[in-house]
This record gives sequence, structure tokens and C-alpha cells, in this order.
Amino acid sequence: MNSFSFWQKWLVAVGGFLAVFGLFLTVFSQSALMDFIFNRQIDPVFWQAEELSHNTKQFQAWIYGVLGAVIAGWGTSIAFVAQYAFKPREKWAWNCIASGVLVWYVADTAISAFFSVTFNVVFNTITLLLLAIPLGCTRKHFSK
Repeated sequence: MNSFSFWQKWLVAVGGFLAVFGLFLTVFSQSALMDFIFNRQIDPVFWQAEELSHNTKQFQAWIYGVLGAVIAGWGTSIAFVAQYAFKPREKWAWNCIASGVLVWYVADTAISAFFSVTFNVVFNTITLLLLAIPLGCTRKHFSK
């Protein structure tokens, strides 16, 4: 497998992972697993109480549901663009993924940093690397 093919498949896989993660967040945001890996990292930034109120949990379930749906849609879009337009090296596909990732990373990470949600800044940076490395490694294939 050549380098381009590897990175193209990598982007499809990362997009698929984001889609699955987003759906998981939508459906299971208030589960014990999400409490362990996600909520326990973010809740203390905003709520000092040991136990969140019912209304707070309801709002959190809704906002994480919406966030998860957006992540799922974004991941699906990345996977489809990577599979059907990036693979045949259509320049717009590279530009589409790269610009979408840049806009997401700057906006999401800036607001997370502003509110001191360090967990999300780290999560975003890891996700950025998972997307930026293959984009960097394939850029030369799109510069006609």
C-alpha cells in the first residue's frame, strides 16, 4: 500500500470513528462510561456540587446530545469526502477537510481554553493531529 492510500484510508477511519463517537455521545452522555471518561473531566469546571441537579443533568444530556449529533455528522462528512473525492485526488476534497478542521479546531479550542476546559483542549489537539498528519502527508498529491 502506498503512502497516499494509507493516509486516505486513515482519514476515512478517523471520520468513521468521529461518527461513532458522536452517536455514542448523543445516546449515552449520561451513562456511567461517559461519566468516567468525559463528564468527570468537564463537570468540575462548571459545577462545584458533588451531585448535579436534575435540571442540570437534563440540560447536559440535551447539549451533549446536540454536540454528539454534530460530531457524528462532521465525522460522516469527513469519511465520505475522504472516500469518494479525496481518494481520486480532487483538490477541493483536501481543501474541504483541511478548512473544516481548521475552523473547528480554532473555534472549539479557543472557547474551551477561554472556559478553562483543559480536557477538551487536549482532546481537540489529539483529534487535530489525527486529521492534520494525513493532510500534511498528502498535500503534495493535490498541488497541480
